[in-house]
Amino acid sequence: MPTLSETYLENRFRVQPNDANNVETLHGGNLMKWLDEIGAMSAMRFSGETCVTAGVDDLSFHRPIPLGDTALVEAYVYEAGRTSATVRVQAWREDPRTGETERTTESSFTFVAVEDGGSPVEVPELTVETDEGERLREEALDANS
Repeated sequence: MPTLSETYLENRFRVQPNDANNVETLHGGNLMKWLDEIGAMSAMRFSGETCVTAGVDDLSFHRPIPLGDTALVEAYVYEAGRTSATVRVQAWREDPRTGETERTTESSFTFVAVEDGGSPVEVPELTVETDEGERLREEALDANS
């Protein structure tokens, strides 16, 4: 059975002028795309199947990510249904010169595992094997309650 730690992924994107809005911060739609992509990769790693987005819960933008800074995005599966995986996604503003970070965005995305024809397929049970995995799972559950 896949473990929570095995589903943990992170990536970085430098905020370039073509990623920015009129006030020279990261366009929210670009960040949503990056969160969706890393969330899907986490769900696919968990399920071993192609996964598609089924829902987004309470996507909150707490602060902007300025032009020239880095968007650090992370995702991990914290719950599994019969054919779905719920993934916590978060983003931070990271200063590329100092490494200083501030959380900017958080949400939960639900992905459904599908076979080639698009029909849902069952996913495995999620195992939480470490104290850190349990902490992450509890943090995600608390954020969505």
